[in-house]
Amino acid sequence: MDDKKLSKILIYLIFFILVVNFLANTFYWYSSIWWFDIVMHFLGGFWIGLSFFYLFPSRSNSPNSVFKILLFVFIVGISWEIFEILFNNILAQNPFDILDTLSDIFFDLSGGLCAILYTWKKLQK
Repeated sequence: MDDKKLSKILIYLIFFILVVNFLANTFYWYSSIWWFDIVMHFLGGFWIGLSFFYLFPSRSNSPNSVFKILLFVFIVGISWEIFEILFNNILAQNPFDILDTLSDIFFDLSGGLCAILYTWKKLQK
């Protein structure tokens, strides 16, 4: 996949995520639609996985590259969860929910894995 096409996909996807996140915060979709957070974490993981391919282009399908991409997605996901925990505990006074945190990380990684599969399929063409 060429860099120009990948950059377009990344830009469209991040704008889509930003618009949907804005609407979700405006209309309280995170609290009223129980599965909405799952979709957003999946899309975020997908975007982060594609960003890794853009920032560190690799033409190999090795297990080592899969590990690097998933580790990158994991680190970004953990960083976001730390921010979310600190924000919720300090400002919002919401209690920590380990199941929510674990599911968020799981769906971040699922999105990253789909980014790997999507990119590899495009590389085969």
